[in-house]
Amino acid sequence: MELKTSLRVGIFGGTFDPPHHGHLALAVQIRHCLSLDRMLLVVANDPWQKTVDHDITPAHHRLAMVRLAVATINDTIGDGALEACDHEIKRGGPSYTVDTLASFRQKNPSDDLYLVVGANLVATLNTWKRAEELTKLAKLVVATDNRHTQPLNGCPYQSVTIPWLPISSTDLRESVRKGQPIVAMTSPEVAKYVSAHGLYRGIG
Repeated sequence: MELKTSLRVGIFGGTFDPPHHGHLALAVQIRHCLSLDRMLLVVANDPWQKTVDHDITPAHHRLAMVRLAVATINDTIGDGALEACDHEIKRGGPSYTVDTLASFRQKNPSDDLYLVVGANLVATLNTWKRAEELTKLAKLVVATDNRHTQPLNGCPYQSVTIPWLPISSTDLRESVRKGQPIVAMTSPEVAKYVSAHGLYRGIG
């Protein structure tokens, strides 16, 4: 059997504080629609645009929760559909998507890279570090639920429609703070991890 010399790799970065069903639905749908060989959920070490104003859960906790969430999906689907990626955590410091893409491009030059972003983030892309380089390093994929438009000022991109799940990490953190259950919004394993480590209880 001939081995593939290049792979189609999706890169979906985020804070994942915590990961929830919306993150997973997006990742699974994009992987399916684009026939990706790998779909990486890249956990930010220091999401610099958020840490300016907000406290972020330590990276090792967020990575552990993504690994738990991914394992649940992979067990259900029966293959390695999704992968938790600690690349930015290992690199340390502020997490810049352009640096992550450049690193993947350098390591595997023949791979086709797909940078996946939610439609709600499109308006902020021009504020990202070296934003003009992003589409030179990877193909931009905008995950849309048809509630947002994606004006990208001529920047090439592919739009993929995903199911809309009215869930956010903010919702989960607020529910924990109020003592409400979160198991309907994330995997049971993530919910147990949050409880076991006392995460988000002091927020508010």
